[in-house]
Amino acid sequence: MPFDSVGKGEQCRVQMKLAIEAACDSGVLLIEEPENHLSHSNMSRLIEDISQRCADRQIVLTTHSSFVLNKLGIDNVKLLSSKSDTMTLDDLSQDTKDYFMKLPGYNTLRLILSAKTILVEGPSDELIVQKAYKQQHGKLPLEDGVDVISVGSLAFKRFLEIGKQLKLDIRVVTDNDRDVAALKRKYKDYLNGKSENIEICYDTDEKYPTLESQLLKVNSIGILNEVLGTSFGNKEELFDYMIKNKTDSALKIFNSDKKMKFPHYICDAIRE
Repeated sequence: MPFDSVGKGEQCRVQMKLAIEAACDSGVLLIEEPENHLSHSNMSRLIEDISQRCADRQIVLTTHSSFVLNKLGIDNVKLLSSKSDTMTLDDLSQDTKDYFMKLPGYNTLRLILSAKTILVEGPSDELIVQKAYKQQHGKLPLEDGVDVISVGSLAFKRFLEIGKQLKLDIRVVTDNDRDVAALKRKYKDYLNGKSENIEICYDTDEKYPTLESQLLKVNSIGILNEVLGTSFGNKEELFDYMIKNKTDSALKIFNSDKKMKFPHYICDAIRE
């Protein structure tokens, strides 16, 4: 097949490899957005080639991809911030550097570039927080420069390590999982005023350990049945339905025009 007939992504990948080979005597390489036009698998292959073939050369690279950022060296990122001088991520713990490089799909770039960030545990939490924000402020978070990012609770502390070093404004929305003491131990470096720019938002009532139970705590069965299109007669049945249909329930709440109440810790996270 003629080269100009193959996909644009494959053309870019081949051209990039040829350019690297042609510049074998150069000590510095300038690369602009290597992710352009590439599928995820081909982008991964290209980044691996760049990493291996350019190990002894300096690379100056621009990217809009968290994958590229994480894979090629999150510790080398240079950040110009209005809150500080130029900063790097060299002070990240080795564990966190390794974590992001082994799992490069995480949205570290979104975190770094956001004016404010709300970190949540999953897609249902993300939808509910966005709905609460829109109901409170009349617009979605991104319209105010607030990015709601779903990262999973296991990755919270990794992201917070970046946020603490770079003085990023971050709020974490998390369940208490019926163990508030464990939650406080996990986030002890960010509670009680230890970090001015980071806030952990949660409820201390262990009888309501999840987002679904919290929504049932502050809303009537009638309102939730109306929003979800259900007709359950008690909260136990409704809770069971919401747990088994987490994302679908959250999507119905997000799309509903019905005004409803949200847990106080979510209200804390979305305040101005």
